[in-house]
Amino acid sequence: MSTELWYSERWEEGRSGISLKVLNVLHREQSPYQTIEIFETESFGTLMTLDGLVMVTDRDNFVYHEMMSHPALFSHPDPKRVLIIGGGDCGTLREVLKHPGVEHVDMVELDERVTRVAEIYFSQLCESNQDPRAHFHFTDGIQWVADARAGSYDVIMVDSTDPVGPAAGLFATEFYQNCLRALGNRGVLVGQSESPLFNADLIRSIRARMREAGASDVATIHFPQCTYPSGWWSATLAGKGLNLADFREQAAQAKAFPTRYYNAALHRGALAMPEFLLG
Repeated sequence: MSTELWYSERWEEGRSGISLKVLNVLHREQSPYQTIEIFETESFGTLMTLDGLVMVTDRDNFVYHEMMSHPALFSHPDPKRVLIIGGGDCGTLREVLKHPGVEHVDMVELDERVTRVAEIYFSQLCESNQDPRAHFHFTDGIQWVADARAGSYDVIMVDSTDPVGPAAGLFATEFYQNCLRALGNRGVLVGQSESPLFNADLIRSIRARMREAGASDVATIHFPQCTYPSGWWSATLAGKGLNLADFREQAAQAKAFPTRYYNAALHRGALAMPEFLLG
């Protein structure tokens, strides 16, 4: 009889799933909001799951974090004040703080335990947590945006879980309206928008709600993410007072910080929409 241990996640939308061979169970706890588990896997390094769903792995997290942050920041002419909703593993925060022009980042994460566990098991993702520009707030992101002063941010990033439970409100028209109000005259909102292959209707809905909320332009970027449902993921951007196709391409080409996936050519290519998403 085999004694091998495997983590398996079923992707109900696509009647498929993923399995990773586990070497050790490193941590398991029930926070006030969800079950947090940490595994040591054979081929993907450390794995964090929330309520049994993949949140982050050592091996492939760089693609998601870079594409959640750099396209939005290079789409703004001069981003200085950034708000991250969610992002408890701190990988998106690390990428944002690579931009020397960013002066202030508020990270608003509902579950503090996700961040504290990440600090132990994903120290590389949390290496910028002590940056004086980073400010942590462990509270409800929806309420934070509703209470935010008009024009207080240049870029807002919604690094959320799936649109169920407490996260469902992060995909609502009212939330997008509050985000756009909290942005300056020129601003960018970006949110993870699930799998183009499994969740095309959701992506179309997000785009429609962002336009309904008052966005001047909307763009969906897509990228590989092998441990997320279908292995193909997306983020959708809303522009306020700017055209998202006119990103700072030369600045992206000349960026002074390292990335493992993002570059200006990938940014340009990721803006192209597959035919089936255009309908």
